[in-house]
Amino acid sequence: MKRDFRILGLQQIAVGGKDKAALRRLWVDLLGLQPSGTFRSERENVDEDITTLGVGPFRVEVDLMQPIDPEKKPKVDDPPLNHLGLWVDDLRAAVASLEAQGMRFTPGGIRKGAAGHDVCFIHPKASAELPLSGEGVLIELVQAPPDVIAAFDAAGA
Repeated sequence: MKRDFRILGLQQIAVGGKDKAALRRLWVDLLGLQPSGTFRSERENVDEDITTLGVGPFRVEVDLMQPIDPEKKPKVDDPPLNHLGLWVDDLRAAVASLEAQGMRFTPGGIRKGAAGHDVCFIHPKASAELPLSGEGVLIELVQAPPDVIAAFDAAGA
């Protein structure tokens, strides 16, 4: 099918939660995304922190949103998101580091994903034993293949 447009890559992911502080702890403190701005709109019922990862054409926004008034609509935290995938240059090192900090992963550990890459999932909910989680979002960590790593390296990421 011919289209008049092309999807070139991921521009942003919006993640909602009741408390941006918990979202910042996950996305900025633990995963290392860079804060780049804020946005607040009474009309849209959103108080948002904008974070980024990547550079140049690889730059992706991850918007961390909480409702200004949890009783009003739109409810930017419901649903938070089904899941998202993130390229990782060293999946085993990432899992080891996050586990050491108390991150909960889904059962199954590192395994082959649908596209043939090694993957592991951060559980959307914490537990008593593992207090860190995806804050309501299932997050797939994907081992980047050498050509993806090389593209990021060549771009200075």
